[in-house]
Amino acid sequence: MAANNNKEIIYLPLEDVESEHCALIVEKGLAQVKGVETHKVELNNRRAAITVTDTEAVGEAVKAIKELGYGVSTVKNSFPVLGMTCASCAGSAESIVKYQEGVVNASVNFATGNLTVEYLPNMTDATKLQKAVQSIGYDLLIEDETKQQETLEAIHEKKFKQLKTKTIWAVVLSLPVVVIGMFFMDMPYGNEIMWAFSTPVVLWLGRDFFTNAWKQAKHRSANMDTLVALSTGIAYIFSVFNMLFADFWHQRGLHAHVYFEAAAVIIAFILLGKLLEEKAKGNTSSAIKKLMGLQPKTVIVIQADGTEKQTAIEDVNTGDIILVKPGEKIAVDGMVTSGNSYVDESMLSGEPVPVLKKENEKVFAGTINQKGSFQFEAVKVGKETMLAQIIKMVQDAQGSKAPVQKLVDKIAGIFVPVVIGIAILTFILWFFLGGDNGVVQGLLAAVTVLVIACPCALGLATPTAIMVGVGKGAEKGILIKDAESLELAKKVDAIILDKTGTITEGRPQVTGIQWLNNDDTAKDILLSIEKQSEHPLAEAVVKHLDGVTATPLSDFDSITGKGAKANHNNETYLVGNKKLLAENNINIPNQLQQQADEWGKQSKTVIWFSDSKQALSVIAISDKIKETSVAAIKEMQEMGIDLYMLTGDNEATAKAIAEQTGIRHYKAEVLPQHKADFVKELQQQGKTVAMVGDGINDSTALATADVSIAMGKGSDIAMDVAKMTIISSDLTKIPQAIRLSKQTVATIKQNLFWAFIYNLIGIPIAAGILYPINGFLLNPMIAGAAMALSSVSVVSNSLRLKWKK
Repeated sequence: MAANNNKEIIYLPLEDVESEHCALIVEKGLAQVKGVETHKVELNNRRAAITVTDTEAVGEAVKAIKELGYGVSTVKNSFPVLGMTCASCAGSAESIVKYQEGVVNASVNFATGNLTVEYLPNMTDATKLQKAVQSIGYDLLIEDETKQQETLEAIHEKKFKQLKTKTIWAVVLSLPVVVIGMFFMDMPYGNEIMWAFSTPVVLWLGRDFFTNAWKQAKHRSANMDTLVALSTGIAYIFSVFNMLFADFWHQRGLHAHVYFEAAAVIIAFILLGKLLEEKAKGNTSSAIKKLMGLQPKTVIVIQADGTEKQTAIEDVNTGDIILVKPGEKIAVDGMVTSGNSYVDESMLSGEPVPVLKKENEKVFAGTINQKGSFQFEAVKVGKETMLAQIIKMVQDAQGSKAPVQKLVDKIAGIFVPVVIGIAILTFILWFFLGGDNGVVQGLLAAVTVLVIACPCALGLATPTAIMVGVGKGAEKGILIKDAESLELAKKVDAIILDKTGTITEGRPQVTGIQWLNNDDTAKDILLSIEKQSEHPLAEAVVKHLDGVTATPLSDFDSITGKGAKANHNNETYLVGNKKLLAENNINIPNQLQQQADEWGKQSKTVIWFSDSKQALSVIAISDKIKETSVAAIKEMQEMGIDLYMLTGDNEATAKAIAEQTGIRHYKAEVLPQHKADFVKELQQQGKTVAMVGDGINDSTALATADVSIAMGKGSDIAMDVAKMTIISSDLTKIPQAIRLSKQTVATIKQNLFWAFIYNLIGIPIAAGILYPINGFLLNPMIAGAAMALSSVSVVSNSLRLKWKK
């Protein structure tokens, strides 16, 4: 579900939501919470994104998730409130805290003077709550921030340690049970010793499986915990019965076997599998961790009196002047005010070459200053910085679902009930057809079926691959907005390239200007018109006319795709392309036309300046082709992709650029709305079209294309609309993105194939299909190990993506 744009999205960090099936159960639960308007579970990011109509709904949503047997990572704390004088003070302090985003519930006790609060550590922290309380005239006494910082990272770390401890104990306690069960079955009190060792494993270390299965059952749903609880519970109870009432079987001429080792080892193996899976899953999110680690915690702010002050990153405001010393990381986005240095921007753009930063140049959070030192003014701080937006973009992309996932979701939704059905059927068939040992064999086969079935491998197949793919893209400077475009990119067979800023540098410069007669007033007017125009070519003319003085104009009018016009002393002046002059019946003197033709042949863009009768001057502007463009275009054509260049520039320039870069198809003098029409035209021919652009004028075409790619040095609007952004604006990243898409989709297919095959082969063998043929019955312990390994193998296969070129 898409969130409403005007509502703040609240992220609930989830615990124990291991597979798509679990995610579906949580989705259903959230759908029933009153006040939750939209909801979406992002399995990879381990969070649910919700928007609510009232703040109380957040607490209700958390409660609903916990009732389903899953967890939400929250921090509970109590702080003394200072400055309260009456019970109504307590009321207002409580309500201001309750309305802070990320607060699950809060209450202020006037008698003790304490605020008890539960909040989401990813959305807020003690300092933010303190500021809220201070805003209405009270204060919160919070401890040293370092003690307070119970971040999500810390919560995950704690859970991982607990899981590790449980696993180690489960393995240690299961070992003697296996040894006795396998080799010393007839030793005195063997059964009792096995019972003593397996009980803590099943009932203490494995208790989460049982409590979660019970919570699921209450809501008439089932997940992997249900399968584990049923299988180990049945094996354990059956063994206890056989040990205590052995005569029941002896009277029927049967031997009373116990299966304590199966119950204990299954839990040990599944815990071990979870531990390995968690470790591997931690590796899949390493890209985000790297990005998050790029921002320093403190900076040096230059005070108004010139002194230096060490300031926490949270307290930096827009407009602060920050000093960056050699080797330091840049903390926020800004503009250099004094000094210069080379800055390594590879962590954002994937480009290894440091970039020289002089006065008035932009610097970005997370990049590393090299040898010099400089001061810069903070322009974007906090959530606004490019690094913060990249992190958010990568997280959202890793949390989105690929189209192939829809089928998997459907299967995961019915998987557990179907497996339980197969287990019951297995028992019934053994009961009737299994002869003397039918009941025992039937129970064992049913337990084995329950253990070997693995919804987790299915659920992890797609998201882990998407997560690694998106993360790898981010490391290479390719930002992918959603899983769908990552899946689609491999199908692209037509790419439309904008010229300026995409194939060329996008920094046009005036290379020549010819005047009809050297008139200073005309120069003043040209400068004044170009100063008001927003076109990149106008900027080049303004730079070139440095030293000329501007003059007042009236009736300035910008004409899209053609140029601009304005009045000065009751005379109309035009600046723009030849079309504009032709439409206004302007005469072009011969010497200017000859010069224009000459420049046109040299692939230069020609613009004209005229009064209402004749052209007064012609200007040549050229924009260098990027060093990497030619190689990138060749590489894409070798991949069998049709390339088209669209430009608003004249025919001669377009032709020259196409010849220099080796592009076979191009269109000149294309207006912005026609770019989108051309995308549709190619789509109607059955092509999967990618549009690559960098300007506001490309945004409609980007929105129309199947896969939209924006150049990172271009406009923010293009980047907002596009599904992929190439941060360095280097075209060679596009073939890389297509290859990444192919590798990711191939990995997803391999994962799904193995997960399906594993279940298709494993379940019938567990049910005993081979028994009539060769007497083979699968041991439940081996089934447990196989099940644990299936999830680990899927995640490991996804991790292989990381090392691919």
